Amino acid sequence: MLRHEFHPGKLVAGLVLLTVATVYAGDAGGAWDAPWFVALPLVMAGLFLAGVAAAIHGIRPRGARPGGRSRDASAAPDRP
Repeated sequence: MLRHEFHPGKLVAGLVLLTVATVYAGDAGGAWDAPWFVALPLVMAGLFLAGVAAAIHGIRPRGARPGGRSRDASAAPDRP
């Protein structure tokens, strides 16, 4: 059982920021040469993708389940 609601926008934003940090860590370590202006397009594209993911997640119906039954109907059967 999930302890909290899933937020795909936050996941995408976090992964993009980790990617930017990895690029600059590789630059600092001497593995490759990354210009200073690389971060701006990466962060802007990542925030855009995070917004799209959050919007798509937000428009889906909240009570819908793959089996076609809502959460209330599957909670407990109506038996005496």
